[in-house]
Amino acid sequence: MMKLSKMHKRLLAIGATLPMAALAQEAAQAPVGQLEVVTVTAQRRAENIREVPVSVSMIKDEKLDILLSGGQDIRVLAGKTPSLNVESSTGRVFPRFYIRGYGNADFAVFASQPVSLIYDDVVQENPILKGYPMFDLANVEVLRGPQGTLFGRNTPAGVVKFESAKPSLRGVEGFYNVSYASDATVNLEAAANVPLSKEWALRVSTLRQHRDDFVDSTFTGEKDALEGYNEHAERVQVLYQPNGMFNALFNVHQRATTGSSRLFRANIIKKGSNTFVDGFDADKIAINAREDQELKTQGASVRMSWDLGAHKLYSITGYETVAKYNSRGDIDGGNPTNAPAVPFQVATGSFVPDIKQYSQEFRVESKYTGPLNWQAGAYFFDEKAVAGQDNFNVAGDRTSRVKSQQKNEAYALFGSVNYAVNDAFTVRGGLRYTEDKKDFETLETTGTVLVGPKTVSQSKDKFNWDLSGTYKLNKDVSVYARYATGFRAPSIAAPSTSVPITVADAETITSIEAGVKADLWNRRARASLSVYDYDVKNQQLTVVGGNSNVTKLINAAKTKGRGIEGEIEGFVTNDFKVSASASYNFTEIRDPSLSLNKCAQCTILDPINGAGRVSIDGNALPQAPKWIINLNARYNYPLAEGNLFVLTDWSYRSKVNFFLYEAVEFTGAPLTEGGLRVGYNWAGGKYEVAAFARNITDQRRITGAIDFNNLTGFINEPRQFGVQFKGSF
Repeated sequence: MMKLSKMHKRLLAIGATLPMAALAQEAAQAPVGQLEVVTVTAQRRAENIREVPVSVSMIKDEKLDILLSGGQDIRVLAGKTPSLNVESSTGRVFPRFYIRGYGNADFAVFASQPVSLIYDDVVQENPILKGYPMFDLANVEVLRGPQGTLFGRNTPAGVVKFESAKPSLRGVEGFYNVSYASDATVNLEAAANVPLSKEWALRVSTLRQHRDDFVDSTFTGEKDALEGYNEHAERVQVLYQPNGMFNALFNVHQRATTGSSRLFRANIIKKGSNTFVDGFDADKIAINAREDQELKTQGASVRMSWDLGAHKLYSITGYETVAKYNSRGDIDGGNPTNAPAVPFQVATGSFVPDIKQYSQEFRVESKYTGPLNWQAGAYFFDEKAVAGQDNFNVAGDRTSRVKSQQKNEAYALFGSVNYAVNDAFTVRGGLRYTEDKKDFETLETTGTVLVGPKTVSQSKDKFNWDLSGTYKLNKDVSVYARYATGFRAPSIAAPSTSVPITVADAETITSIEAGVKADLWNRRARASLSVYDYDVKNQQLTVVGGNSNVTKLINAAKTKGRGIEGEIEGFVTNDFKVSASASYNFTEIRDPSLSLNKCAQCTILDPINGAGRVSIDGNALPQAPKWIINLNARYNYPLAEGNLFVLTDWSYRSKVNFFLYEAVEFTGAPLTEGGLRVGYNWAGGKYEVAAFARNITDQRRITGAIDFNNLTGFINEPRQFGVQFKGSF
């Protein structure tokens, strides 16, 4: 195989002859008391959200600022739009996404996910890359349902798409945003846009986040020993726009974070319930092994576009690398001497010496004035990942190591056609051919003897397609229907002492959805409603634990999903704006042949077969809440020199299963989190000062667990109070 560095240089040279990806057009400022037109790129073109035949939500502007004000990471998006959940057993660096209940709970470095995360048009395939911080963003789009035609990697559940604020030739401008909150949490975000000439512009963005340790170690007696972090990320973008035909956008970015890894807490779940044991104190932990985490990533992209009149060409070249990753934790969550005592010791660490990902897309789209328009392109993806896991004894010495490598290449050809049958009715169809190949190899084993082969190769190719129609009932109301398919290539899990390399075969999805989107009352309000039904064949599932700290992959013959999603926002008065959303997601595993080892101490709710194993047929998917509900409200009080405002936001998700089986102790209780923000802005909005609170009711919940030999879990973030100052120039 050609070395990545040479391939990168060669394809960058090719990419220099073609233009960058299209950017969503900025909506014009709406009149007072009227909603702005929301423009999305869900179909790889800038379009009014009302006219796109996809269930899609956008988060931008003040709503994004509210969510990120207290130093939160990407997991803060959980439950903030219909059907979206985000969780992690590894903390800030390894998020797992679920849309419509469909995701992947695998915590291995080589895991793939059915929800694709795309940052500035470049797919972030490895789960470690998906945690890149959110800062200086133009918007976040959440596309629900299969997106297997126009987007490049593993999108059967949907896409979460981030778009950074872009350089501009308009003039010197920028902002700074600093907050200080509980536990000395500091969040500093800033950006500056500087035109360098009539053709060149520069935008520099930075993020700094810090939190002090605030959890005491009862084993060592050390106060404020754990749960702190330090994070910094930077992005430099350069725009070259010599004329109206060609432009190029260069992007270089990096991230570095250190701090505690996820804290596993031994025996915090009360036997026979899913609540905390009596006397549980979230500010104390009894572990006796190291808890630390370090991650460094870098990346670059070149997006170019060339307007040829009737056609427009695009090139998107992306390169991402994980330069260093180490995460070490006390997995048993306790110690053998003082409460809560555990009868065994498990301390592990994941490490990544190198991950390199290269992607290239070429695309052409038509710009005809007639009823027919189309787009077509080619996509290439290449990844090489080296990673492994260590085990440690009580003294902190490494006792064993398994180190592996995975090489993944994928190719795709795609196209789509839009045809306006008349002024009211438009049909769209798309087709994509994908070929995906993975080569997995065990590179090193120390202190353990593995079973099974050391190498595995998998290759699959697949055609995916979608067909949709949009009908305008009038100038403000549209209805749509969509039938779509999706595909996720086979996944490979690294071996352990007792489990060989396991492979999950490719999974496919067929989905049908229909919906209505409307602007109401002269655009004082906007609403949407969608219903869907999907079937996943051979869904890839991850089996975790069951009396031991191992993982393996399996396939379920079929998974069923169906649900409904709705959103509404609008002005009650010119100074009072509200929005609400809700989703109901039903998921069910349908495979009578599937059974798992049961947990050691939990109360199983599923049938037990003759071999003493748990049948999971009929269970919901893990981390798939049936209900997600959101409510946001903002009241503005104009003054002579500025505006006072009060803003509140609330999110609710119903209970979830942590694992494939159902158990009383491993069912996450419903979670409601609310925020409040009170502030004042002046000088036409150039300056703002505010006080805020997150998780204002301080509701604490067990949000995940470890499935072997005890009732160990981890919890959500505590209540937070803070102040914030923003300025722009």
